[in-house]
Amino acid sequence: MGKIGGFKEYNRADESNLAVAERVSNYNEFTIPVPKDKLKEQGSRCMDCGIPFCHSGCPLGNLIPDFNDMVHQEEWQSALEILQSTNNFPEFTGRLCPAPCEKSCVLGIIKDPVSIENIEKSIIERGFAEGWIKPQPPKTRTGKTVAVIGSGPAGLAAAQQLNRAGHTVTVFERDNAIGGLLRYGIPNFKLEKGIIDRRVVVLEAEGITFKTNVNVGVNFSVEELNQFDSIVLCGGATERRSLPTKGIESKGVVQAMDFLTQQTKVLYGESIPDQVKATGKDVIVIGGGDTGSDCIGTSNRHGAKSVTNFEILPKPPVGRSESTPWPFWPLQLKTSSSHEEGCDRNWLINTKEFISNDKGELTGLKTVEVQWKMTPGQRPELIEKEGSEKIWPCDLALLALGFTGPEKTLSEQLGIETDMRSNYKAHNYQTNVPHIFTAGDMRRGQSLIVWAISEGREAAREVDLFLMGSTNLPTKGKGDLPSL
Repeated sequence: MGKIGGFKEYNRADESNLAVAERVSNYNEFTIPVPKDKLKEQGSRCMDCGIPFCHSGCPLGNLIPDFNDMVHQEEWQSALEILQSTNNFPEFTGRLCPAPCEKSCVLGIIKDPVSIENIEKSIIERGFAEGWIKPQPPKTRTGKTVAVIGSGPAGLAAAQQLNRAGHTVTVFERDNAIGGLLRYGIPNFKLEKGIIDRRVVVLEAEGITFKTNVNVGVNFSVEELNQFDSIVLCGGATERRSLPTKGIESKGVVQAMDFLTQQTKVLYGESIPDQVKATGKDVIVIGGGDTGSDCIGTSNRHGAKSVTNFEILPKPPVGRSESTPWPFWPLQLKTSSSHEEGCDRNWLINTKEFISNDKGELTGLKTVEVQWKMTPGQRPELIEKEGSEKIWPCDLALLALGFTGPEKTLSEQLGIETDMRSNYKAHNYQTNVPHIFTAGDMRRGQSLIVWAISEGREAAREVDLFLMGSTNLPTKGKGDLPSL
């Protein structure tokens, strides 16, 4: 374990951020790392609990007390080896994961939990800086070929694990660069794309083939997949949710993912003639999740006149709610760095109408305040508050409402069964078509990056077992988890 009693001696230390005025002037990452001498102290805070609830809190099953202890002992290469044994891409999760492990940390019952996510990021970044991250191609090949459709975290994890098993893996990506939503759905100020590129270089050196601008089922027929012994579908849940609201077709009502994708493409030299810009506009972001937060940060960097955020749910408590006690994921108010950069946040607000001028251009939103009526055994009922209608000036409304499931193109053309939520049905990641498997958001619905990587790893193991009759690929041993 770390230092005995270290949690009593040292306080939690997190990365700090550049000042708002400085960071909103560009799209770069803006965190300031914890000093190296302090990282040892942070590893020392881990109590090496008899039952490490952080293991069950982490969808990847990361060996958290083990790598914390190695950081405490300043055995960084050992820490890296332990971390990479369960997590293919700590450089992604260390930046983007909401850290459910920390919410289930036993120390969190009485004090601030161990800064697990920051330790994880520090380990992998030191690994790259020291040259410890090297390609590990398989010593032999099996002669089996696998196609992975989609290059998000689930697809990349599946591809790396299958390649390690000796299979010849080809990853198909319909966009012009590898990464899926990591590339174009996450703003640069949260994940600079060089972080993805350096990992892709390693994966290519290990023997994985990447093909971009290939949209399977559109410009690449599904019949061409017959050349592969197995297929893994990792296309994500990309059907965007909209609103059945009057005026939704107004010019200036934009899907959040279109807004974010365009900005990232422009940053990397692509020409977007009709790029949606927030500059000088009254912006309203509808949706209070991470995507909504990303829209707020991007709008502030564009130089929006004002940024307002609507959420239809009640404002969560500042502290952990009694309804979600430790070690559960807490119902708790989350204030992101983007919120801190400037935003008027509003809860229990429902949009009734998008108002436009005679040219069809958005000029405002009509809203109403709402309440939720909770009746045991029944679905919550949305009740509008009489006399609470309000008109908000708005030139740009960004819909950050999440996703309803995967697109149907592949399921229909490949004959894949789907469930009532349109997710691709699978048992042990295997669909009703025996040689076709699926993982990530396409299987379980919109979820966390750690779940995507976990799903990719577990699906790869099942594919290897299908192809070879046995497998040495690792597993968490939790069985086939249901879609959530």
